[in-house]
Amino acid sequence: MVIEKLSKKGKAVESDPLVPDGLHPDPKKLLKKESINLDILRQLKGQSVLSVKQFDKELVCELCKFAALLEATEIGNRHPLDGKIVITAFFEASTRTRLSFESAVLRLDGKVISIPEGQSTGVAKGESLSDIGEMFNAYGDLVVMRHTETAAVEEVMKNLRIPLVNAGNGSGEHPTQALADWFAILKWKPRLKENRARKQDKIHLGILGTPGSMRAVKSFLQMSLLFRENIHCISIVSELANPLGEELAQELDESGVDFQITSDINEVISDLDVIYMNSIAFLGDSYKSLDSRFKLNQDSELKEDAVVLHPLARLDELDPNLDGTHHNLYFTQAHGAVFMRQALFISILNRFDRLGSGNGALDLNSET
Repeated sequence: MVIEKLSKKGKAVESDPLVPDGLHPDPKKLLKKESINLDILRQLKGQSVLSVKQFDKELVCELCKFAALLEATEIGNRHPLDGKIVITAFFEASTRTRLSFESAVLRLDGKVISIPEGQSTGVAKGESLSDIGEMFNAYGDLVVMRHTETAAVEEVMKNLRIPLVNAGNGSGEHPTQALADWFAILKWKPRLKENRARKQDKIHLGILGTPGSMRAVKSFLQMSLLFRENIHCISIVSELANPLGEELAQELDESGVDFQITSDINEVISDLDVIYMNSIAFLGDSYKSLDSRFKLNQDSELKEDAVVLHPLARLDELDPNLDGTHHNLYFTQAHGAVFMRQALFISILNRFDRLGSGNGALDLNSET
């Protein structure tokens, strides 16, 4: 089955889908003249989303196109998650991630039961995560979990039989953040989803942070390697001489993408097309601010068409005077996370049939 077109309410505009624009890129540019392959999305049916390594480029692109369709059309009247309960279990502080997951569920007419912080659970009395996982089976249809411990995902999965979406595990991974990141990038420059873009469309990607110990940076870098054919260079800006660690260094080497490590963003900033900023790293049981040398503001020597990403929350490394400029892709990145997570929920819970016929927001047509 394929999603062939937008509804009448979501009629496509006549904008050029190949011209990159920051600040408010049009999601419809990802959809023009293309259908969405539900057979690919159905690979996620009943599956947990734990790691970027579960994804290939084809699946990421189909999810981004589906998220774009959800962003461009009104589907609440189809009630896609009616009758489904999602448990948001956040054993670590969160604002955007928890609220975006819960907003995604509620806007699809699902229900949410929430653990807003770990000390409100039996963990405070010594209960194991594996036992909590067993209880989750009876309480909901899907779990979204964030935890301070990297091993928490493995522990809760021992008894969990319903799908789990990893919303960040210690210094491990944050796969749905990487999906939101690339959703923003592909809306900005749709050509990057092609198997081999033109030479002038390939990007120089700058990443500030320590991928070896920062989960959002690690997941973003790993997902970026799926688009290796359209990246001509990756520059990692870090105060550490070896910010990658053995595993990521090997993945980068095997990818064939040229990369460099520098301790000064000013050495590369004028050549960067996409800049992935960060402010804090979670280390053990505390947070560490990145060195104050790594900052961007309106006076930075950015390329005219460069865009900036940031998983947020930000500190002083990203000046608000960039907020109103076309370099700002970070608000689009944050807002789009809701639609990406909707795309995941519909795919994992296999609720495509709720979107299909009649006067609904989406028009589903079968290829067979």
